[in-house]
Amino acid sequence: MQQELLNYRVFGNGHPVVFLHGFMESISMWDFIESSNFPFQCIVIDLPGHGNSDLWDSNEVPSLNFMASEVQHVLQYLGVEKYHVVGHSMGGYVAMVLKESDANCEKVVLLNSTYKEDAEQKKRDRIRVADLALQSKNLFIQEAIPGLFYRFEKDHELVQQLIAEAKQMEGQAIAYAALAMRERKDTFQLFKNFPKQIFVIQGKYDPLISCEQMQLDFADFSEQLVVLDATGHMSQFENPEAAVEALRHFLA
Repeated sequence: MQQELLNYRVFGNGHPVVFLHGFMESISMWDFIESSNFPFQCIVIDLPGHGNSDLWDSNEVPSLNFMASEVQHVLQYLGVEKYHVVGHSMGGYVAMVLKESDANCEKVVLLNSTYKEDAEQKKRDRIRVADLALQSKNLFIQEAIPGLFYRFEKDHELVQQLIAEAKQMEGQAIAYAALAMRERKDTFQLFKNFPKQIFVIQGKYDPLISCEQMQLDFADFSEQLVVLDATGHMSQFENPEAAVEALRHFLA
């Protein structure tokens, strides 16, 4: 029996780059890459429970490792060997799992993502998010998504589009992803283990990740960090041209 695969799409030519979206997003967030004449083969994947990918994990504890293993199954199916990964937010957490566990994973770019483990308060918040997803999914989505932007208000067409897309998700899948993120560990050591292979694109006004703290952490890795002005947690939507330029620079 053939193993079920995550939903994916492939476009472009060149060295393979895997694109992993964030929490309550889908492969549609990478449309700006396709229209930019990006000089790579792009493999965009819907993570478990997101977009058109089902969630079939039967393990007792939600896990980013499960997400990473399902991404690897897609790459094996496609016959991909060496590859880079770009991960937005939660997708960046999955990308770091791949970097740590798969020798075929070369460069990693964290787009509005972090290498830090959740603080204790954040871990408690993840449980609250999981509960809200199961009890009041639509209300949670309507409140959560607008706050991720710096430039766009909640009535902006794009914000409303993302809200509508997120509402298509099952509450169970949202809860699963929230709890999986809660279980991750700090991965900053990977920057030291793989010099010049891991990079960060940070929104200057990201409400979830402190830009000031990121710059302090990267005092010894300044060439591996790009800060995009006038952007929050959704840099790919608020300044797509600068995001593409940074990706080209890091993946060259």
